[in-house]
Formats: sequence, structure tokens, C-alpha cells
Amino acid sequence: MRPHPAQTEKMDMANLRCEFRDAAAERAFLRHHLAMTQAQLRVTFIFCSLFYLCFAASDMAWLGYSPRTAMLMGARLAVAGVALGGLIVLRRRPGSIPVTRGVASVVEIAGAAGFLLIAALRPAEFSLHAISMAIVVIVIYIYIPNRLLYAAAIAAPATLGFIALAARLGELRRVELGTMAALLTLTNLFGYVAARRYQLLLRDEYKAQMVLKNLSVRDPLTGCYNRRHLHEQLLETEIARAQRYRLCLTVIMSDLDHFKAVNDTYGHNGGDAVLQRFGALLQSMTRDGVDSVVRYGGEEFLLILPETDLDGGALLAERLRHALAATPVEHEGRQIAITASFGVASIDFATSAHDAHLNMIAAADELLYAAKNGGRNRVCTRQLV
Repeated sequence: MRPHPAQTEKMDMANLRCEFRDAAAERAFLRHHLAMTQAQLRVTFIFCSLFYLCFAASDMAWLGYSPRTAMLMGARLAVAGVALGGLIVLRRRPGSIPVTRGVASVVEIAGAAGFLLIAALRPAEFSLHAISMAIVVIVIYIYIPNRLLYAAAIAAPATLGFIALAARLGELRRVELGTMAALLTLTNLFGYVAARRYQLLLRDEYKAQMVLKNLSVRDPLTGCYNRRHLHEQLLETEIARAQRYRLCLTVIMSDLDHFKAVNDTYGHNGGDAVLQRFGALLQSMTRDGVDSVVRYGGEEFLLILPETDLDGGALLAERLRHALAATPVEHEGRQIAITASFGVASIDFATSAHDAHLNMIAAADELLYAAKNGGRNRVCTRQLV
């Protein structure tokens, strides 16, 4: 991952669709809330099924026993069946974001279409149906978690369809029809505004959580991971994965040469500028989302390179060494020339001893000091077995 400024940009939101502009950030948000989203869908689907089935009694009260009553019961059972089918799909695909959204949209469409059919088969009660239509709109916008644009694309046409049916079958006076249309339009508007506010609040909360999490695992000066995160989670996770799949794992310990002289000559602000430049260089030349850069302490940085052998680690270290030496750090109109030394240790878990990884960082540290003692601005490497 990259430093916090880039992460902040990824958390920018598109106000119209109420989602993060960055697709990866939006997917991470949806993944974070997936269990809660599916729980809400399950509750809403069950409630909607009961809502449709219980009102079958009103069909009987208004129409008595008739073929039309049977058609209404079929429509209600179909809507309940789609909702219950959605529950089965969610149970079988609990980790899929596209499936979750697809299920939500299908149930919304089925519910809206089923209600329009019910209204068409009971045309004498359009004034009462308008109340139920308003409830359907609110449920689509607020109580069924879905993309806001999808909800609007379903609720608005359903409302227009209901108004068209009322105009054709409802035998309403023009003023009654106009009032109904105005109230349902306001219902859509308020539903959209409420859903929009809810979506933005959820993402603002998630953004705050990610910022706090980022601060807890990263060095505030350089944006690299901190040593606490390295020992609490990062190193153990990468070693366990490399062991499980019998992969190579390489670490690079690096240290800025003569850093005390930089602080003495240019002050601590100059030293901080050098550290920031070095941290940014390390992150820019490693694989985002794969490699990890850790500020190990002071001017020492540790790189963890999954699925990288010794040759790959040595090549990266040489590229980093040359890039740093070739680009002086600008600070207050002055050029600060800086170099670094590197120790590279690698393990191939397909062939190494079971406990070879226990001293991996210590081995890289020894190699770093061998590079220092060998004249600095160089790379020392070792394959651990």
C-alpha cells in the first residue's frame, strides 16, 4: 500500500452515485459491509414475503372467490418465491458482492412488478394502493441495501407505471390523480435523499475507520508500515503463506549511509526530508499490494518481498541503491547527496529447513552491517537454508 496522501485520494466520493471514486476502495468498502448487507437483505426479504402474503386476505375481502383472486394469490406467491429464492442464493454465495447486488435488484424488480399487477387487478382501490406504493418505494430506497443508482432506476419507473395505471384504470378525478402523482414524486425524492445520506454516512464512517487503522500501522513521517505492525501481523502472515505454498520469501534490510552527518549538516528537517524521500523511493519501486515496506527504526527500512528469490531481491536492492545515489534530495534550495547499504536474505520454503525463517531478519541485518563494513553504498546477499 502507498502512503496516506494516495489513500486519501482513493477515499474521495462521487456525490451523484454516493460511492468511492476509486473502484478498489469501493470494493473494499462493500466487502467490509457484506455480512451486514446480507443480514439486512435476509430480514427485509422475509418481511416483504409476509407483507405480500398477509394482504391476500384483503383480496378475498374485496373480490371474494373469483379467478381474479386466484391470479392475485399467484402474484403474491411469485413475489414471495423470488424473495425466498434470493435467501437461498445468498446462503450459497455469501462472499459474492455481484451476486448480493443482483439478488437485491431482482427482488426489488419482482416486488415492484408484483405490486403493479395487484393494483391493476384491483382497480377500484387506487387511492389505497397509492399508500402501499409509497411504502414499496421507501423499501426499495432504504430497506433493501443496493446501489443507489439501481434503486432509483427501479423505484422511479415503477412509480411512473403506477401513475399510468391509475390514470387508465383508476377512474380518478384529474385533481386526485395529480395529487397522487405529486405525493409519489415527493416520496421518491425523499427516499432518494434519505438513501443518499445513509450511503454517505456509511462511507464516511468507513473512511474514518480506515484512517485510524492506517495511523495505527504506519509510520507518520514516511507512510511506511511501522515495526509494531511488522511483528504483530505482517511478517508472520507472509512467512505462513510462503510455508503453506512452498514459495520463496526475501527480505531486504537497508540503512542510509552517514545519516548522522546529514542531521548535523542540514538539521533534523533535512534529515526528515531524506527519510521521506527514501521511504517514497522504496514504495515506488516495489509492488503495490504485494511487497511491504517497513520503517524498522531510525534510518533503517525493511522490505518484505513475497514470491521473490535471492536474485530478484538482489536485483531490486541494486536498483534502489543506484536510484538513491543518482537523485540528490532537494531541501531548502540545497542538494543533499545520500547513499544506502543493503542486506538481502532469502529463503526457498520448498527446500529450506523448517526453522530457517526464525533468524531471517537478523540475517538480513548482519548482511547490512557487512555492507557497511565493506565500504557502504553496496549490497550483500545470502541464501538461507
